[in-house]
Amino acid sequence: MRNNDLELGKASSKSCVHLAQLMLPEHANPLGNVHGGVIMKLTDEAGSLAAMRHAGRHAVTVFVESMTFDEPVQVGSLLHVNAQVSWVGRTSLEVLVRVDAENPLTGHVVETNSAFFVYVALDHQGRPTLVPRLICETTKEKQLMADGEKRKKVRLGIRPANN
Repeated sequence: MRNNDLELGKASSKSCVHLAQLMLPEHANPLGNVHGGVIMKLTDEAGSLAAMRHAGRHAVTVFVESMTFDEPVQVGSLLHVNAQVSWVGRTSLEVLVRVDAENPLTGHVVETNSAFFVYVALDHQGRPTLVPRLICETTKEKQLMADGEKRKKVRLGIRPANN
């Protein structure tokens, strides 16, 4: 990580990650559906890569928001896993990970699931370390950041102040 990254911050677009993997029989149950654990592993890998790209440090998973599998993923699908930093604190980062399944023969794409992952950046001694602030370039990114602050409070059990 460059020293001025902490001072200046880093845009979400600079740390986005896209993974694509063909789902094979080894990834599936007897019904031909890809195991949820396979998908969860890929989502955590993409999320941690986005967190590391943003932080410029290793990052470890500390929390995964509930992940619902809205659509099954079939063997033969091309799985697309997209990760984007959505919120940044002092040492922690929240990453939105979305999963789509594409039929590579027809091009038909179905969103299968999404979740927020929280990571903590670590220094060379394995202790939490500061991360660059998040520069929001779009209205959507600003909303994700604002909502991320609310999600953090829910995770920590902090009640919102009465207005």
